[in-house]
Parts: sequence; C-alpha cells; structure tokens
Amino acid sequence: MSPPFRFPEDLIALQRAWQQTYTELAQTPVGASTTALRRRLIALSAHLCTHPYWTASTSRRAGAADLDRAARTPTGSAHADKATA
Repeated sequence: MSPPFRFPEDLIALQRAWQQTYTELAQTPVGASTTALRRRLIALSAHLCTHPYWTASTSRRAGAADLDRAARTPTGSAHADKATA
C-alpha cells in the first residue's frame, strides 16, 4: 500500500469549494439564473489547474482523482473508503 498523498491545505480548500459550487449548480431549479455559479465554477477550475502543486518537481505527486477523494474526507487524506466512493 502506498503512503497517503499530502495535498496543500489551500488546494484541498479550493477543491472543496469547487465541489460545493458544482453541487449548488446541479441543485439550481430550472429557470433560475446560474450565471454567478457558472462563473465561480470556471474561476475555481482555473485556480485548481494553475495551483503550484501541479508544477512542483516532486518525485511523487497525486492526481486529480486523489485530490477529489482527499477533499471529500474530513481529514484531507487521499485514502477514502473505496466502498463509499
């Protein structure tokens, strides 16, 4: 088993904000304005993609799927229970 990935706290916070915004957008009633949520989602996506973590020259970096799992756990660990995923 590989060691858990360690993501910077600001990267996990960005991913959690992205997930929350995406959920809000998905739950918006038909006919309601979604412009602000879509713009926020685009801005958060840009911040996530350009975060310095992705360009760091570390020997082992986790991927986007690992970040998504880490953001969904309360501790920020990338090893979430596979049964709940």
